[in-house]
Amino acid sequence: MKKKIIAIVIILFALIAATVYGLRYYQQQQNQALTLYGNVDIRTVNLGFRVGGRLAQVMVDEGDKVHPGQMLAKVDDAPYRNALLQAQANVASARAKLDLAQAGYRSEEIAQVRSQLAQQQAAFNYADSFYHRQQGAWAKRAISPNQLEDARAASNQAKANLQAAKDKLQQYQTGNRPQEIAAAQAELSQTQAAMSQSALDLADTRLVTPSAGTILTRAEEPGSILSAGGTVFVLSLTRPVWIRAYVDETNLSQAVPGTPVTIRVDGQPDKRYHGKIGFVSPTAEFTPKSVETPQLRTDLVYRLRIMVNDADDRLRQGMPVTLNLTTGHHPTPVSDGGSVDGKNNAR
Repeated sequence: MKKKIIAIVIILFALIAATVYGLRYYQQQQNQALTLYGNVDIRTVNLGFRVGGRLAQVMVDEGDKVHPGQMLAKVDDAPYRNALLQAQANVASARAKLDLAQAGYRSEEIAQVRSQLAQQQAAFNYADSFYHRQQGAWAKRAISPNQLEDARAASNQAKANLQAAKDKLQQYQTGNRPQEIAAAQAELSQTQAAMSQSALDLADTRLVTPSAGTILTRAEEPGSILSAGGTVFVLSLTRPVWIRAYVDETNLSQAVPGTPVTIRVDGQPDKRYHGKIGFVSPTAEFTPKSVETPQLRTDLVYRLRIMVNDADDRLRQGMPVTLNLTTGHHPTPVSDGGSVDGKNNAR
């Protein structure tokens, strides 16, 4: 009986010891750092002019550091300055036409039309009186039929001229029609839009950098004839700096957005960079050939983006890095602040 009790006690102690050991081992596994491998991913921007022309001046070269708003190059702006002057003149002309249409006719012009009306009235009175006299002479057979017909035609012509003079005076007194004023306003708006575009084209003859960074490539030299949108410089942005890495499905649960990451590079074994996971791809893909992992390359993995908090100039585009993820903590959500792609095109 005692032997059975002793055996049961031994078994219980063994079960308790195994349970404790299992819990400790599980905690150690949970707290063990997950090691991943990736590459530095720095965004680049293709810079170019929105207008074409002859490249007049280049202010920077490859390797130069630039700051936001710094002018990098300039296109010959003489044609664009001339276009702006022409557009400004067109605006002034259209504005004068609109002012004239809104103001109507001057009093001197109206007086001149009244004088013309008086002349036409006198001419009609004479022609009409002469026609009536000719009718009396025709009744006495003192004139030929042709003479009577000529008098009638002259009277009708004088009457038409008189009516035209009356209509013209009414037009001058009323002023321009609303449709004519609206047309003048539309013409002014059109010329103003053309002037704004000319001013924008002139401003676009100067190429400025949108962000701080380093000039990677200088593709054109002064004197080159450029087309609009062509790449003149390739700019490597100073910020942000990201790490592109991949994790297999087995360890996917440990790669949570907000997880702190320690970053090491081969050339600086004592240097540590720090960051956080900012993005985990929702879809799986085959491991890229550029990624070194202990698993087979045919394994499906998920892409990660790690945001580097303390990056410096020693982190270069494409540099391989080793990542250590500390698990068993409570990460805070972060925003990766951009699109998934590693490059931008901007002007």
